[in-house]
Amino acid sequence: MDDTGAPGTGSPPDAARIALTDAAAALLRSLRARHGPLMFHQSGGCCDGSAPMCYPAGEFRTGASDVLLARLAVAGVPEPVDFWMSAEQFARWRHTHLTVDVVPGRGSGFSLEAPDGVRFLIRSRLLTEEERVRLGG
Repeated sequence: MDDTGAPGTGSPPDAARIALTDAAAALLRSLRARHGPLMFHQSGGCCDGSAPMCYPAGEFRTGASDVLLARLAVAGVPEPVDFWMSAEQFARWRHTHLTVDVVPGRGSGFSLEAPDGVRFLIRSRLLTEEERVRLGG
């Protein structure tokens, strides 16, 4: 469901760093209908700061200390959902494939899904050697 590989490269679409579960995609469609275009930011902080936070697109200010990791294509959402990560966190997680999922429970009050009684979370695995080569890292 995502359409990019390594940040800032022309990696082929099948070399992806991030995927979405069906539950995450369904929640994104619902959030998009209520809030308009969306974005994620993964800070790597403690507690809820280590969970991906979903905001209206552009509401979370990104800068030189952030990396655009993916532009997620979600069926039923007209525009990509940008997934940003702090550069410091990306330096530690660059060898992992991330899957955005949804679980019951209240996460941060700042993420759009919080009032729904669910929260986004990241499931990760190490990239395979082939994925590392295709992603240039």
